[in-house]
Amino acid sequence: MQPARNSSRSFLPWVGLAIRLLSAAFWILSGAMKLPDLGAFADQVDRYEVLPRFLVAPLAYIMPFFEIFLGLYLAAGLFVRVSALVGTILLAVFLAAQVQALIRGLVLDCGCFGSIFSATVSPGTIFRDLALGLPTFLMAAFPARRFSLDRQLFDAADRFAL
Repeated sequence: MQPARNSSRSFLPWVGLAIRLLSAAFWILSGAMKLPDLGAFADQVDRYEVLPRFLVAPLAYIMPFFEIFLGLYLAAGLFVRVSALVGTILLAVFLAAQVQALIRGLVLDCGCFGSIFSATVSPGTIFRDLALGLPTFLMAAFPARRFSLDRQLFDAADRFAL
């Protein structure tokens, strides 16, 4: 039985890598799909009616780039746990905005993937985003470091430790 246990443990880092790359792809895709029409994304953010108007445009213009960089950090495996934690918090904020819009009866595009992939806020978009955000949450809880810059950095630091 011992060899089976070892082979399953050697498989886990590969599963972690796949989950980390799925999470990275989610964030990169989400940000990249907003870039072609930042003005439309700003309108989508404004329709949620949760931010003061003076914050809507700056947030809408920064958020897609932030999402892309978050995805790149996860793809590279740089500060995996911190990056995933930031992504998890960001997704929680997005979900809270969708839930409050649904409760208030607002009919609006969720803005999750910009104006390219339009979807009206609904229980379906909320559950979809929960499912898409699951890999990010898993990386916050169990950071995968196979083929990661974190592994290179921490291994190098361990070699120089006294």
